[in-house]
Amino acid sequence: MRLDRFLAGLPELGSRSAAERAVAAGVRVDGTPRLKSHRLSAGEEVELEAPPPAGELVREALDVRIAYEDGHLLVVDKPAGLAVHPGAGRPTGTLVQSLLGLGAAGGPDPSRPGIVHRLDRGTSGLLVVARSEEAHERLSALVRRRGLERRYLALVQGRPRSRRGTIEAPIGRDRTEPTRRSLDTDEPREAVTHFEVVELLPSHTLLDLTLETGRTHQIRVHLAAIDLRVAGDPAYGAPLPGLSRQFLHAARLAFDHPFTGERVDLSSPLPADLQAALERARGQTA
Repeated sequence: MRLDRFLAGLPELGSRSAAERAVAAGVRVDGTPRLKSHRLSAGEEVELEAPPPAGELVREALDVRIAYEDGHLLVVDKPAGLAVHPGAGRPTGTLVQSLLGLGAAGGPDPSRPGIVHRLDRGTSGLLVVARSEEAHERLSALVRRRGLERRYLALVQGRPRSRRGTIEAPIGRDRTEPTRRSLDTDEPREAVTHFEVVELLPSHTLLDLTLETGRTHQIRVHLAAIDLRVAGDPAYGAPLPGLSRQFLHAARLAFDHPFTGERVDLSSPLPADLQAALERARGQTA
């Protein structure tokens, strides 16, 4: 097992972010300092200092549209360019900090109150957030049993071989580039993506995608694996003139409310930059 995964499983730490802070503070394996990617063997002794606490979150006023809210949860329409939670080199200016004033709460990680799933920084669209510990537990259970329907729109370069299909391919950290996700990984995790053609364009295709699992960069990696690279994606995709981020939008979110049982079914229109990119792609010649 990787060192960081082992540390995240310790009850004293309990999360990946706490494990990363512990590694940054210094972790020794059999007396030797090790990186988080170090592979542990049976019988090795792990020594670590108590990790420094996460910095206190500071409330910030950011312009985020609320698509739905009640006493238990929120659904926000995240703009592109806004990270969901603080991370390395990004302590402020995140969605979490803008939600503190709206009662986002719950979960084991104090740096991610209310967060039960996330969107990449460059992806826009709908995200559900808990407002209490119980709401976080119920929404997390909903995610685990795949009761959270997440549908995305993506513009990809090229055309699929069929009108609809399913990509079932485990993904994880790439063996050679740890900042990327890949099918070529030492720590594969199940990942399933369904796609359906919405519109065929001269050089691109607009796809409707549904996730069964929510792995980091899942849609972008899966589509690249079948040679349908997301337009504008700087890591896995293909450039599209005039578009400065990936054409990926969480357009629909539907679920049975974890407290009332009523169906919540919400949609988000394409943002202006993606709508303009789509019109340009429609006007291209093959």
